[in-house]
Amino acid sequence: MRAWLFIFLISLSCMMISCSSKKAADLFVYNATIYTVDSAFRNAEAMVIKEDRIIAVGKKSDLEKEYQCKNSLNAEGKFIYPGFIDAHAHLLMYAAGLGELDLTNTTSWDDVLHRFSDFKMPRDSAAWLIGRGWDQNDWPIKEFPTNDALNERYPDQPVYLTRIDGHAAIANNKALELAGIKAGDTITGGTYQTKNGKLTGILIDNAMDKVAAKIPDPSAAAMKGLLLQAQQNCFEVGLTGIHDCGLNYDVVEKIEALQKSGELKMRLYIMLSDAKKNYDYLLKRGAIKTDHLNVRGFKLFADGALGSRGACLLQDYADKSGWKGFLLSNPEHFDSMAALIVKNKWQMCTHAIGDSGNRTLLKIYAKYLGGKNDLRWRIEHAQVLNENDFHFFGDYNIIPSVQPTHATSDMYWAGDRLGKDRLKGAYAYQQLLQQNNWIPLGTDFPVESISPFKTFYAAVARKDASGFPAGGFQMDNALTREQALRGMTIWAARAAFEEYEKGSLEPGKFADFIILDKDLLKAPEKELPGTKVLMTYLGGERVYEQR
Repeated sequence: MRAWLFIFLISLSCMMISCSSKKAADLFVYNATIYTVDSAFRNAEAMVIKEDRIIAVGKKSDLEKEYQCKNSLNAEGKFIYPGFIDAHAHLLMYAAGLGELDLTNTTSWDDVLHRFSDFKMPRDSAAWLIGRGWDQNDWPIKEFPTNDALNERYPDQPVYLTRIDGHAAIANNKALELAGIKAGDTITGGTYQTKNGKLTGILIDNAMDKVAAKIPDPSAAAMKGLLLQAQQNCFEVGLTGIHDCGLNYDVVEKIEALQKSGELKMRLYIMLSDAKKNYDYLLKRGAIKTDHLNVRGFKLFADGALGSRGACLLQDYADKSGWKGFLLSNPEHFDSMAALIVKNKWQMCTHAIGDSGNRTLLKIYAKYLGGKNDLRWRIEHAQVLNENDFHFFGDYNIIPSVQPTHATSDMYWAGDRLGKDRLKGAYAYQQLLQQNNWIPLGTDFPVESISPFKTFYAAVARKDASGFPAGGFQMDNALTREQALRGMTIWAARAAFEEYEKGSLEPGKFADFIILDKDLLKAPEKELPGTKVLMTYLGGERVYEQR
């Protein structure tokens, strides 16, 4: 009996010593297929988290021996990925849109007008009616509408409805009157469209600014509520980081306050808008870098959008003879801003759609970058390129920041705008990838859907939600599944100089991860858009769980 008791006490003592020698941690995640998205693209079955960081990744049995965790999470055989990072989006714009009339997927101008009947109208007759998302390219009549019906229905209430790409809008006469716009007015980088000497209400690119400036901002409380709802929508689709492209410094300060209070958890890389007040602000304050906020770059606009024929082309539009689009600023402006940005070692990020818009900025970039570098200046969209201009990206380490769903949204009519030969250099993601061997991916929401799974599907399958076209759109420029996943995680982090803290599941990095119901690397292609997020973790904290 004494021998048995002695053996028991020795065993208990050994167990206690073993437990006490284990390293303390907070969360043990196991029974999973973990795609680490590290340099070797390794898989693992478990990981250990302490506070907001990953401290170990590997086999369940090995990690259990080494760590004592307060909590555990059985992934039940599901699939874990780094939290998605959207490398080009507009979170604030998306949030504001949650309180506006949704005009996406309208089938005609009459359908746009019909949506007003289901919209909760402001009681104040002087309040603006704001909507977003219409696209005349989806309608049987693909020309811009006129504001006649809006004038008849709302003679005394201003109405402003933005096109899906944010590069055109239609306003009624009351809104135009409040902005002081008259027929015959002109503006650099924009068009006040007229017909028979009268304003039609269509405003393209810079012509939108005067009307937009008259629209009252939502209250601080209302905007906060919309922003937090937008954040939750992002967590629901697996987004843990967003590059918000183009905000003013005062908005950034409000975001910073919400992050400091703990209410806004999303990790944001914010590009300041191209305005003197923003350059002056960053010159005075210096680059901003916290665990949740990173501000070190500027968003400029070379040209408009292809859908509204505002993209600047080298040759005439195939469907509009004598029209090439236009730059939104003089080349001298882009040159002077590039000089300021390179001097301060900031990041220059420029929206460029047309082959002329891209060429203009690529040459200016080349002038100031001077060759190989690590400044990571970006061309946002890089949508249509002349075959002779792809080399700029590799020669000067310029980063093409692209949005794959633009290809599958535009493929129905892009050929009409560009013609067959010029279309070959459009949405050329694989060709762009080969220049630097990495490419960040985004959605451009709310221009496109917020869903990263649609981004993934469009990148690898080059099809729309219905599976059209059967063979995919220009499949020679499709990305592999591994490339697409890297573009939505580690390459997106790298585009913001954050690859050492996020974008992959490795020790030392933030514990930002998602659990999915499908294996993105192996699931049948047709199932990819319907992938569901089961859980989203940010810094080791569960911020979303499917109910």
